[in-house]
Amino acid sequence: MTESLRTAPTLDGREFVMTSSTNSAVDPESPSRFRYSERDGVIWGDYEGDTVTFGRFVGTREGDFLSVTFVHVMLADGAVVGGTGASRVELDGEGRVRLVEDFEIDGVDHVSICVEV
Repeated sequence: MTESLRTAPTLDGREFVMTSSTNSAVDPESPSRFRYSERDGVIWGDYEGDTVTFGRFVGTREGDFLSVTFVHVMLADGAVVGGTGASRVELDGEGRVRLVEDFEIDGVDHVSICVEV
């Protein structure tokens, strides 16, 4: 991976909360929280909160673009849900990292925004 293709810093050790989603209303009291690790172009991590009891993801980073596969367990009924997604890593106006995620679950496209905490 070429560092010059990056405009945003590493995701390693960063945490994000979901602030919006086209899939559902985000609970501001208990939003989904994502923890990222990154090394040599590989990303992985876990998440929980809102409608999810727990989830895991793994993928790659090329420049400021992520490609991931994920799986999680739904809080409401215990259903296991999996899918794929792509994210853009961006810097907001205050220098914090934000992720704009495009993902698919059961053939339905979704977009969410997660901001660094």
